[in-house]
Amino acid sequence: MNSPRIRYFEQEDVLHLVITDELETRSVELNPNITVELNDKNEMIGVEILNASSFLRDADDPSGAR
Repeated sequence: MNSPRIRYFEQEDVLHLVITDELETRSVELNPNITVELNDKNEMIGVEILNASSFLRDADDPSGAR
């Protein structure tokens, strides 16, 4: 099994968590900015977060006080 990795694409503001290098056979959109990538056994192999800087800022302060 591979070690999970996180990659951030600054220009696109996309955070990609790779859990394993298995082939993605489908994906599920949890909301417009978060997509879960699945293998052929419907196991999660990755997560993609669009607008990552806003998502992480809001996760750090869910009250929106910033």
